[in-house]
Amino acid sequence: MTQVVEVGEPILHADMDAFYASVEQRDDPELRGRPVVVGGAGSRGVVAAASYEARTFGIHSAMPSVRARRLCPDLVVVAPRFDVYREVSAEVMSVFRSFTPLVEPLSLDEAFLDVRGAVRLFGPPVTIAEGIRARVRETTGLPCSIGVGPNKFVAKLLSGKAKPDGVRVLRVDEVAAALRPLPVSDLWGAGPRTVERLTDYGFRTIGQIADADRRTLTRIVGDALGGQLHRLATGVDDRGVTPHEPAKSVSAEETFAEDLDDPDVLDRHLLRLAEKVGRRLRASGHAGRTISCKVRFASFETVTRSATLAQPTDRTHDLVDVVRDLYASLRLERARVRLLGVGVSNLTEGDAARQLALDVDQRWEDVERVADRVAERFDGVGVSYAALLDVSDQTSWYSGDDVRRLAQD
Repeated sequence: MTQVVEVGEPILHADMDAFYASVEQRDDPELRGRPVVVGGAGSRGVVAAASYEARTFGIHSAMPSVRARRLCPDLVVVAPRFDVYREVSAEVMSVFRSFTPLVEPLSLDEAFLDVRGAVRLFGPPVTIAEGIRARVRETTGLPCSIGVGPNKFVAKLLSGKAKPDGVRVLRVDEVAAALRPLPVSDLWGAGPRTVERLTDYGFRTIGQIADADRRTLTRIVGDALGGQLHRLATGVDDRGVTPHEPAKSVSAEETFAEDLDDPDVLDRHLLRLAEKVGRRLRASGHAGRTISCKVRFASFETVTRSATLAQPTDRTHDLVDVVRDLYASLRLERARVRLLGVGVSNLTEGDAARQLALDVDQRWEDVERVADRVAERFDGVGVSYAALLDVSDQTSWYSGDDVRRLAQD
């Protein structure tokens, strides 16, 4: 039996530096050293990622591209290439897993690693962190920052402070003192509204949160969050690294180039989003019980409505029915809509869901499975609702007879 060495700081948080922008600068030498953002260039575009050169102008992710251009007239805006980012992410995660199987990805560009079982082979955690950075650089040509600490909270906090392209570590006996002078906003889960409420009550540093009575905190921000913030402020975080956390939801949304208020046009977009989510569910082998519809208006006000079914589904037909009802329940009268979204949560395995659904109309399921196979086998060919014919202008659409013929070919 392999003995696990006791390690005081076994958790790493590895985070790629300005990931999307760094990939673009790597692939196009003319972009190196220049202020670059990845995102939409139009009037409704949003910054998805900003290079460090762009950040010196105050540009950051989620900022409207128009504002970013005002801050930096020489800004270079590059359209995102998500297929490339996913490929590079797979290479990065492969490097992480070459050091430890305990890797919990948080997104394409960051992950937690538990390396307590790897120290006999690779050395102490700080040495492992440096080895990971070197191998990521060698494999992808990209920089990576890593925080090393006794738990997830500390490791993630440190990776942010290690940027760009560095390593930071806190020993167990250093954590409490190091946390005390930091601002409350550094606590995981303390968003702008929470920070504002805490500041109103005189809490500005993590040390003040650590010294506070938990009952006081729960009265200010609620039971769950108050307890969490108090634990983190004292350096306590018992969450383990979960290597293969199941998907929590599947969703799709779209921000329109211009605000829409035509009910028929909006209905077709809802259909298309529901179809996209249904196809993603089936491709991932999941089904879900809770279906949601998200609407953001021109004023940026956002509302979400959801419904939970008795049994999970992965059928587009079911999603369309529920999403239409949810949207209708808002009783909108020509309200100008900026964004629509459709999501499914409360997920389970798709096969198990189908075994439970004994009374469903098998014909819809058969049609959707065939449509999925057609889309997979024939590039540029789609099978969809007739109402969507004038929404997509880049896809060849086929009738039911054509579906059966293509599926048999």
